[in-house]
Amino acid sequence: MKSWQAGIASALLGIAIWQAIVTIGDLQKFILPGPLLVAETLWKSRVFILENAWITLTEVLLGLVLGALIGGFSAIMLASSPVARALVRPMLVFTQAVPVFALAPILNLWLGFGLTSKVVMALIIVYFPVTSAFFDALIRVNPDWLGLARVMGAGKWRVMWHIRIPAALPGFASGLRLAAVYAPIGAIIGEWVGASKGLGYLMLLANGRAKIDLMFAALIVLAVMTICLHAATDQFCRKFLDRTES
Repeated sequence: MKSWQAGIASALLGIAIWQAIVTIGDLQKFILPGPLLVAETLWKSRVFILENAWITLTEVLLGLVLGALIGGFSAIMLASSPVARALVRPMLVFTQAVPVFALAPILNLWLGFGLTSKVVMALIIVYFPVTSAFFDALIRVNPDWLGLARVMGAGKWRVMWHIRIPAALPGFASGLRLAAVYAPIGAIIGEWVGASKGLGYLMLLANGRAKIDLMFAALIVLAVMTICLHAATDQFCRKFLDRTES
């Protein structure tokens, strides 16, 4: 079975289980609406939902791209400088010890309730997995290759550019795939704390007005967005790695 066929089969199974729970438990729609009601709400409110989805997608994509660029640059700096590793790496670990929810109100206070604070939230979540995966790959390059490069008189940056980085690209790709799943979390958390647009704002608005079917519709759109983003990132990484290896 192909991956897309398995995905469709898994989605249909989930919908069937969802409907069975609603039917057997005789649950009211304000507790758990059925998939048909959610689908109807999704269609009727498609314009409103898509407008907010576009805002969230913009935040996620900007955070993912900036986080990948800054994370990749940071990993190269850490791998090339023992001093940077000694000083900066403990700070990176410390930043991950602080709950993301605790940072969202501070970022909204500093950067406002607009797009910037949500992009930075997504960037923060993306930054660590990309930096960590790429850095680990950079320092685990085959030592025989490095020894041969030194014997041939290659400098530190030539070794980094021509040996370490090409060999570590699969690690960078792994971190990027993971970041594509995590990036929406940052955007949604930022919208929950304070926003006037976006899927996170829409979910809070629907919950406050007891429109649980609309909240589930927004949640489904967010899930589909995340799956598509991960699939697109994975496809991009595969093509990029194939091109660099050829």
